Amino acid sequence: MRVYLDNCCYNRPYDDQSYLRISLESQAKLLVQRLIREGVLDLVTSYILDYENSKNPHASRRERIADFFNNAVDYVGAEYNDAILSIAKKIHATGVKAVDSCHVACAEFANCDYFLTTDDRVLKYKSDKVKILNPIQFIQMLSEEGL
Repeated sequence: MRVYLDNCCYNRPYDDQSYLRISLESQAKLLVQRLIREGVLDLVTSYILDYENSKNPHASRRERIADFFNNAVDYVGAEYNDAILSIAKKIHATGVKAVDSCHVACAEFANCDYFLTTDDRVLKYKSDKVKILNPIQFIQMLSEEGL
């Protein structure tokens, strides 16, 4: 099962954990990471994630997230930029922010099964190529499937 996590997922554990939703999303995201490390899930990353992560002002967070990218089984590189931008333009036209459109486009381009995000605006977008879920919804779905 191929998964792509957007930048907000990677940063969720660093957000204020005093809010229940943030705490639950963080725990779900950390479980997803464990499943990736154990080889149950296949991680896909991209040059868009690399770029966005490089802008993180917190060096230790930036480095930990970049280190986790080494678990990826597939990488959508900048050599596919034209194809990614073509897909992203169509997604952006539906109201999804530009960088979020690029993330979804990378997931679609890489034939991911799931795109995980904590961004409510992205969660409203419906793709016929990749299922877009919150990490909590994803873990619930995995539990129902017996994983």
